[in-house]
Amino acid sequence: MADYQAPLGDIRFILNEVFEIPKLWESLPKLAENIEPDTVDAILEEAGKIAGSVLAPLNRSADEQGCNWEAGEVTAPEGFREAYQTFVDGGWNGLGGNPEFGGMGMPKTLVAQFEEMIQGSNMSFGLAPMLTAGACLAIDAHASQDLKKKYLPEMYSGIWSGAMDLTEPHAGTDLGMIRTKAEPNDDGSFRVTGTKIFITWGEHNMADNIIHLVLAKLPNAPEGPKGISLFLVPKFLVNDDGALGQRNNLSCGSIEKKMGIKGSATCVMNFDGAKGWLVGDENRGLAAMFTMMNYERLGVGIQGIGAAEASLQSARKYAFERIQSRAPTGAQRPEKAADPILVHPDVRRMLLTMKCYVEGGRAFSTYVAQWLDIVKYAEDDERRKYAEGMVALLTPVAKAFLTDRALDACIIGQQVFGGHGFIREWGQEQLVRDCRITQIYEGANGIQALDLMGRKVVGSQGTLLKQFTQDVTNFIDENSGEEQLRSYLEPLNAAIERLDEVTQHIIMRSAENPDEIGAASVDYTDMFGLTALAYMWAKMVKAAASKAEGDISGFYTGKLKTARFYFDRLLPRTISLAESIRHGSNSIMAPIAKEI
Repeated sequence: MADYQAPLGDIRFILNEVFEIPKLWESLPKLAENIEPDTVDAILEEAGKIAGSVLAPLNRSADEQGCNWEAGEVTAPEGFREAYQTFVDGGWNGLGGNPEFGGMGMPKTLVAQFEEMIQGSNMSFGLAPMLTAGACLAIDAHASQDLKKKYLPEMYSGIWSGAMDLTEPHAGTDLGMIRTKAEPNDDGSFRVTGTKIFITWGEHNMADNIIHLVLAKLPNAPEGPKGISLFLVPKFLVNDDGALGQRNNLSCGSIEKKMGIKGSATCVMNFDGAKGWLVGDENRGLAAMFTMMNYERLGVGIQGIGAAEASLQSARKYAFERIQSRAPTGAQRPEKAADPILVHPDVRRMLLTMKCYVEGGRAFSTYVAQWLDIVKYAEDDERRKYAEGMVALLTPVAKAFLTDRALDACIIGQQVFGGHGFIREWGQEQLVRDCRITQIYEGANGIQALDLMGRKVVGSQGTLLKQFTQDVTNFIDENSGEEQLRSYLEPLNAAIERLDEVTQHIIMRSAENPDEIGAASVDYTDMFGLTALAYMWAKMVKAAASKAEGDISGFYTGKLKTARFYFDRLLPRTISLAESIRHGSNSIMAPIAKEI
């Protein structure tokens, strides 16, 4: 398997040439004062180094060894504790954190690139800082000032880590069914009792303390999701002077034996009257959790891109080196016994498909991240409200579509290797196994599709979608005179019109039959995602076209060739998806015979 190399060239292209992100940062005064070009470049370079030289070498060994659970204690794979120390010594844990409490305050558009490198090099390890960052977001947005001062500095430093405790054995998607309870103490704290499952890095030996954010119900809380509160429950209690006190009444009952991400601990956590503190308002726990969900769900989409990038790097290297048969047009390497498999059309199809999804996905994740930055830092209320609408609409697409295509890319990468892709030592089978979870956690992709179709599109009667389609239409109008873009803008415009027509069709049909929403949702998400990636590739063509002539490196000409493949071979899939959606829910919801 090829050694993982951070895709810094493409990251810089996306940031600086496609989206001109530094201009965005300059337009946000609260952000501009914290960020300088030299700092950005140094962050990217150093992140690439730690991903390639510290984390990637541990990826396979961690998968083989896994975590060890014994008497409630979890030991991370060999090398993880040392790598974690290197990671936190570099200040990486607080990259996007609030500077008031020791974070670096970097924007999501930059943090997203960092996250991809970490996840692409070692997803199991990358989950630890990812969960800590999510916990910090919720604490920073909703906790009291005292809790922030007490916990955020140590979490940003990495001395303490974070975990999110939502799921229970009987309550996954439907969190309104949770049974974990929180009873008030006389000192303002609460006794939290219950069992949580699937808690990523809920217990480990890398950090001195683990800060759990636990969903629980107060006495006499309303039924369902409106009766859920959020509590901060530390593994070790923290004294008033900041020193660690006695261990809290919580424990890890076991760790799961999983298909993938075996180097991370997925824990069953038992809370037996553990002491915790309310985060945010009573019965508003889900609202507090959703503060970080947009970031975390985008983060999972980025995880998928990272895995797919690693798969692409290996598959591309293998295709250049593996020789089998001759090219259909005649021998390309007559001095060898056969030609590299790269000469075969089907191998080219596979590699180009991977490249389209990886590089298009990287652009799309950055596109979503810029709206998150505007929501967080814009001072103009109208601009912020517009960005909030874009985030609401695009987040389920980023999570579901990007991870679906990422798994496709990893499987394709495995296929490039043929039989060797099925063999452990080449690494492709691990990427397939690791990437698979991205479609499931942080809200399964079917639920994301239902959220997009039901809440965001039909729920707004198409208003939120109009924001996105108008953004695309503006780009088309602004560049209509660019001859080099003409062959891309016409199919992009047709795809947008097709998406709008199908949207109106579903809105109309769902008014009479609610099943139409669920029946259409997954196909609609794919259709939306393919259209969105066409927009990304058109923007990349605009950035690359003027630099392609005399391009010795092949970078810009490669962009144009990949874009052509995307528009010719992948975007047309929106036509069949539209047709499938128009057939409605009847065949799905027809009565099921006993023999089926």
